[in-house]
Amino acid sequence: MGASNNTCSIKGLIVALCFHQMFKGMGLGGCILQVQYKLLKRMVLVLLFSITTPFGIALGIGLSRIYKENNPSALITVSMLNASSAGLLIYMALVDLLSTDFMSPRLQNNIKLQFKSYVAVFLGVAGMSVMTKWN
Repeated sequence: MGASNNTCSIKGLIVALCFHQMFKGMGLGGCILQVQYKLLKRMVLVLLFSITTPFGIALGIGLSRIYKENNPSALITVSMLNASSAGLLIYMALVDLLSTDFMSPRLQNNIKLQFKSYVAVFLGVAGMSVMTKWN
C-alpha cells in the first residue's frame, strides 16, 4: 500500500487491509488468550502486532522512490512473493482450518450441515474472487 502511487488502488487496499487486520487481530487475540502468557508477554505480542502494519506501510513509502514497477527484477520478485503468499494461504485454509472442521464427527454425521458448510465455503471463495476483481 505504501509503494502504490495510484489513488484508486489505495482505496481498495485500505478496505482490504482493514478487514484483514480486524479478523487477524481477533484470531491472534484469541490465540494469545488461550496460551495464557504472562501479562508482559501478551503486551509485547499485542504491541508487535500493532506496529507491523504501519511499519510495512512506512517501508513501502520509503522504498517507493527507488522502486520501479516495470523493472524485470521487480516483476520477478513480486510474482514470486505473490505466488508464495497465495500458496501459503491456500495451504493454511485447506489443511489447518477447513480440514479440522470438515472432518469433525458433528459435521460428518449431519448432511444438512455439510451442505451448508460447503455452500458457505463456496460463497466465501466467490466473495474473495469478486473483491480481487474489484481491486
